[in-house]
Amino acid sequence: MQEEIINSIVSGRDTLALMPTGGGKSITFQVPALATEGICIVVTPLIALMRDQVDNLLKRGIKAMAIYSGMSRQEIDVSLDNCIYGGYKFLYVSPERLGTEIFRERAKKMNVSLLAVDEAHCISQWGYDFRPAYLKISELRDILPGIPVLALTATATSDVIDDIQVKLRFSSPNAIRASFERKNLRYMVCVTDDKHKQLINTIKKIPGSGIVYARNRRKTAEIARFLSNNNVKADYYHAGLGTETRTMKQNEWMTGKTRVIVATNAFGMGIDKSDVRFVLHFDIPDTLESYFQEAGRAGRDGKPSFAILLFNSADKVNSDRRRTVRFPEISMIRKVYQALGSYLQIPFGGGKGAVLDFNIMDFASRYKFNVMTCYYSIKALEAADYLELTDEISNPSKIHFIVGRDELYRFQVANASFDGFIKLLLRSYSGIFSGFQAIDEMFLARKSSTTREVIYQYLVRLNKMKIIKYVPQRRSPLIIMNSERLDASSLFISSSAYGARKEHYVNKMDSVLSYAASKNRCRSILLLEYFGEKNAVRCGHCDVCANVDHMEMSQHEFKLITDNIKKVIGHSNVMADELVDMLEYPPDKTLRVIRWLLDNGQIIKSTGNIIRFNV
Repeated sequence: MQEEIINSIVSGRDTLALMPTGGGKSITFQVPALATEGICIVVTPLIALMRDQVDNLLKRGIKAMAIYSGMSRQEIDVSLDNCIYGGYKFLYVSPERLGTEIFRERAKKMNVSLLAVDEAHCISQWGYDFRPAYLKISELRDILPGIPVLALTATATSDVIDDIQVKLRFSSPNAIRASFERKNLRYMVCVTDDKHKQLINTIKKIPGSGIVYARNRRKTAEIARFLSNNNVKADYYHAGLGTETRTMKQNEWMTGKTRVIVATNAFGMGIDKSDVRFVLHFDIPDTLESYFQEAGRAGRDGKPSFAILLFNSADKVNSDRRRTVRFPEISMIRKVYQALGSYLQIPFGGGKGAVLDFNIMDFASRYKFNVMTCYYSIKALEAADYLELTDEISNPSKIHFIVGRDELYRFQVANASFDGFIKLLLRSYSGIFSGFQAIDEMFLARKSSTTREVIYQYLVRLNKMKIIKYVPQRRSPLIIMNSERLDASSLFISSSAYGARKEHYVNKMDSVLSYAASKNRCRSILLLEYFGEKNAVRCGHCDVCANVDHMEMSQHEFKLITDNIKKVIGHSNVMADELVDMLEYPPDKTLRVIRWLLDNGQIIKSTGNIIRFNV
């Protein structure tokens, strides 16, 4: 399929490629970009993945650059100049940067060969992770006429597939898709009142490494501790941990020192570990798209692996609560907006384009808001394009020599106390005259047998003397103001559009609950039909198929008998012993199906031995 996508792009056609997680999406734009003159612009919201791909390209001697929210204007300015004049092949950019004047003006001067849009479902209002910043991508088509677009996603329903192509202004429909079927994955739903007990029993039965997904940061630590106490080598991972800590935890899991990583959905993007034997969801996800993508991290080597969802009655209650929390009243959204302006010290009528550090815990505490209400109010403001909230970004320290080599030499001669430190910088890092380079103060301290504080002071002084531009390390989420600050009463949030988004979210959540509660349809068929694949065949090894196979009949036959039983009892009161005679199927098979439906709570015997639905 990679070859088909590459040929489509090389022929100049706009192309939407739907490839499952781990399907090698990056090859489909990297190969045509390397085979063509010019630079490929790659739009992606995943900063960690962006950095990972840039690092991998640089290791192979391929010039690549990344621009994302949180970089200073000067950093972006230098980076864009390098993309115009420096022979770079790839520019990775976050969608938030696309609409800025500096990017649009510089993009006109670039020799662009291809525009690749990763996580393309984010452009669709029907996608599970809609991001308004993605709508700015189509504006690049006016700046870059005739440049083919490659849109990439791992999960999309039929509506989203159509919407992506419209929003990206495809010259003609052209979607290339692989089947989402994963024949080696065994989908299972475990209904249990004791998830911790089920978790440990399941993990002890399945050898090999795995991922356990939990809904929040606190729970990841609790579950990891529980597993460790039960002799399973486990650790936890979430976006609130420091960069070094996350890297260490990830590496220990990748190399097998840790068997199970318990994580929020922040874990997994760009993780290339092929021998994951199980992915277990301790909590139900919000959408089948996210479930399918996360479950798909198991068994990328093609060997039998498990995708397991733990489910109980509390999940339904929690999903109802999440619906309320996720969509605050519009009056609350206005209050949060008003408080944000005060917290960030933005004057009325000002602040457009500002990029500001933001601590949501401090903000919620100061204004006495519930943290989750706060977060989803901000996301509603984001959907209305008033502002953007980035994920927590960990930016390493960076330096750039802003004087030429001759001027630097004269400075070293005149300032002998800086000579040794400047030589240390020049020996340790290359490319610091042409652009910003990430540095590590601790590395420099160890190399020169001094302290981090001494290194920091040298850098600050050189910055003040205008020899270098020094950007110290920063780790914080950011608020980006897309418009000037308004009075809260002037905010326009369409109640109909907001209501439609809520209804859409509720439908997505209901699909997950329906999947979890289903007891008589193959799990693989349910997922494939959700993504628009028709005529899917049963997998034969999910929990439902395994139960049906024990009854010695095909799933098709089981479904026919089940449908007829429900049709009969839906029209009249039927005694249990009469039901068998009323159906035109072998009595032994009919009895087995009735017994299965009774055991699984889909029908019940009421007073007088009458069979009826369990409503």
